[in-house]
Amino acid sequence: MAFVIRKDTGKKLGRRLTGIFQSIAAVFAVTIAVLPFSAQAQSGTGDIVGKVTVGYQGWFSAGEGTPPDGLAWEHWSTNNKLPAPASANIAIKAWPDMRPYQTLYGSTPMQYQSGFGTLGNGLPATLFSSYNRDVVDIHMKWLGEYGKPTVAIQRFNPTGATAATINAGNVLATAPKYGVKFYIDYDITGWTNYATEIPNDWTNVINGQLQMTASPFYAKQNGKPVVQLWIATSTSSTTPKQMLSLITWLKNQGLYVILGTSRGWRTDDPAWLPVYNAANMIQPWMIGSIGNISDSDAVKPLWQDDLAYANAHGFDFQAAVLPGDNAGSPPQRVHGDFMWEQFANAVSTGVKSVYVSMYDEYNEGNQIMPTAEDASMSTGGLPTLDIDGTHCSADYYMRLTDDGQKMLQGQLALTYTRPTQPVVQVQKLIPGTTVSFQAMANGNDVTADNAGASPLIANRTTVGPWELYMVVDAGNTNIALKSLSNNLYVTTGSNGSSPLSASTASIGLRETFTEVPEADGNIALRETASGAYVTAESAGTAPLVANRTSVGPWETFIVTAH
Repeated sequence: MAFVIRKDTGKKLGRRLTGIFQSIAAVFAVTIAVLPFSAQAQSGTGDIVGKVTVGYQGWFSAGEGTPPDGLAWEHWSTNNKLPAPASANIAIKAWPDMRPYQTLYGSTPMQYQSGFGTLGNGLPATLFSSYNRDVVDIHMKWLGEYGKPTVAIQRFNPTGATAATINAGNVLATAPKYGVKFYIDYDITGWTNYATEIPNDWTNVINGQLQMTASPFYAKQNGKPVVQLWIATSTSSTTPKQMLSLITWLKNQGLYVILGTSRGWRTDDPAWLPVYNAANMIQPWMIGSIGNISDSDAVKPLWQDDLAYANAHGFDFQAAVLPGDNAGSPPQRVHGDFMWEQFANAVSTGVKSVYVSMYDEYNEGNQIMPTAEDASMSTGGLPTLDIDGTHCSADYYMRLTDDGQKMLQGQLALTYTRPTQPVVQVQKLIPGTTVSFQAMANGNDVTADNAGASPLIANRTTVGPWELYMVVDAGNTNIALKSLSNNLYVTTGSNGSSPLSASTASIGLRETFTEVPEADGNIALRETASGAYVTAESAGTAPLVANRTSVGPWETFIVTAH
C-alpha cells in the first residue's frame, strides 16, 4: 500500500531553521498536534478530497499461458508460481465470488482452475487473473456501479518487470468506460533505489509509454495530477533526506503528493516531520493497528489530533478505513459494523477524504470486492462473509463503501447505525424486460434448445436468442416466460412433471411462475400449479423440471437483464 504526500501551501518553520532551531521546531510540531484546532479542509472538493479512494492491488496471475514475469500463480499461491494454489500453498484468506467470471465477457476465458478441485457447491474452484483485461473491465464496472470511488493503482518496484505496467494499462483502458478516476500509488517497501527509479518510471513509463496523466480520468486534486507514496519507515531503507528530495521532485512536476505513513506518524520520529509537512496529504495506515469496534473508537482522538496538525501545517488529511479480516479470532468484520464505525468516526471528526484498504486484498482478507458468501461458494476452509452467522451478499462491502461515501459527502446524515443491509432483495423478473438465466448448478445459461424444439437445459456458455426470455405479467405478482427462440411460453407440460419447454402459445397455470428471492441475491422459480421449484436436474446435465420442494444450488438461478 502506498502513502500519499500533499503539496505544502506555504513555507514551514522547520524548513527555514537550521541546527538547534530545527530540533526546537520538531518538538513544537509534536506539541501543537494536541491543541484544539477547528477542522478546516485545506483543499476543496476534487478527485481525492470529498471522495472515497480504494486501493487496487491488481496483482493476481492465474496460470495463464504467458503469465507476466513468469509468475504463474502470483499472490494466489505462496510461492507465486506453480503448482496452482491448494491447501498446502494457498496465499489468500478469502475466496472471491467467481460467479461474475463464469461466462466469456470478451474473447478470452476469465476463470482458471486452481488446485482445489471444486467449491462447496460442486462447481470448479476457479480463480481470476488481474492481467486479463476483461477481468479488470469487470472490476472497474463494479466501481462505476457503486459510487465511482477513485482508484489508487498500487505500483510496487516495476524495474525490470512487466506486471505492474500491464495492470496500469488495463485500468487506463477500462476505467474511463465507467466514469472511474484513477492514479498511481507507489509502494516503496523493500525498494532500495526508489529515489532514482521512481522519477525514471514516472517520466518514461507512466507519462511516456502509458501517457496516463493525459487521460481526463487521471485523478486530480487542486487541479494537479495525484501521485501517492507509501513509506513504511520502520521496514524500509529510506531516509528523511531521500524522501524529501523525491517529494520535492514530484511537486516540481506539478503533482499533488499523498504520503502513506504509519499510524503514529506525528510522534514516531521527529526527524520525519519536515517530510510529512512537505506532503499535500497524509494518510496513516490502519491495517494491523485496529481489529474491532473498540479499536476503531480508540483511533478517533488520534484522527482528531492528526487533522488538527494537518490544518495547522497547511496540508490535507485522509483517514484509512478497512473492512476487517474474518480469518482472525474473533473475526473482525461483524457483518459490516466494524467498517461502518470507522466511516462514522471519520465523518464525525471532520475528515473530508477516506481511503478504503483495500479493493481486492484477498491476501490479507481486507477486500471489499465481491467475496464468497458461504461455504457453498468457497473451498479450503477459508472464512466466508457469513462467518458470524449473518448472511451477507457478495457485493455487501461494495454497497457499504458506497453508503460510506454518501455519508462523507453529506448525502446521508451522520449516523453510527449502519444503514446498509447485508442482503437487499430486489425483484429480478420485471414484466417487459428480457432476461437470461444462469444455473448455479453448473454456471451455464439456460437455453430453449434447437430453437425451442427441445426441452430447456443449462448447457450454454454464451447468450443468444435461444437463451433469452421475455418476462410477461401473469397476474397476482406471478410471471410467465416467453422464449425469444420461438415466441412461445415456457411450460411444465400438461401434468407438470415434464421437462420445461417453450411450447405453448397462451398462459395457463402450467405457464405461470413465482419469483422467489434467495439470501444470496439470486432467485428460485416456483411453478404456480404445483408449488414445486424448478431445478437444473443432475447438476445441469439434464433438462429443467419443476419437481423440488426446497431450494438448493440446483434450484438457484442468476438472472441477467439484457
